[in-house]
Amino acid sequence: MNARRTLLAAFGLWFAGAAPAQPVTVEGVKFEPTVQVAGQTLRLNGAGVRTRAFFKVYAAALYVPERSADASTLLAQSGPRRVAIALLREIDADTFTNSLADGLKANHSAAQMAELKAPLERLQSMFRSIGAAKKGDVVHLDYAPEAGTRVIVNGQPQGEPIPGAAFFAALLRVWLGDKPADAALKKAMLGG
Repeated sequence: MNARRTLLAAFGLWFAGAAPAQPVTVEGVKFEPTVQVAGQTLRLNGAGVRTRAFFKVYAAALYVPERSADASTLLAQSGPRRVAIALLREIDADTFTNSLADGLKANHSAAQMAELKAPLERLQSMFRSIGAAKKGDVVHLDYAPEAGTRVIVNGQPQGEPIPGAAFFAALLRVWLGDKPADAALKKAMLGG
């Protein structure tokens, strides 16, 4: 098979939803092509860097059952999913959770935010109990339909899962919504 055909075949597999065969490295952080969440294999949809005021804050990756370059399609997917976040600098719990809250507010109405108040407070409480996250720490926000959203820090589950698909979809809008926390990261998480 010549080089052009090989390239076209690789592009076809990527476009058809196959995960890359090799890990993807972003700012020195390696994201595997597949992961297991709730007994299901998830595929790496995309990975990139969250910057704020010219500082690289974290590398993040989105894992889903079926790859897509369309944010609406990814938000509507059911089944397990993961947002993997690797810290590139130290960040305290309040700064991290306030950033998530700002992302939620930017992508939801006041009425929707009222519905998200209790689960958001639980999430903030979990992160406050953890304290500051250090450079190199890895946070997984895993969603499993039967349990909800689980926070896992450096492989250790934190607190009880937060039930409901709506909360995880709301969290995804922080990165994939109409007003994402970082437009370049949204594009990267969409596989761009």
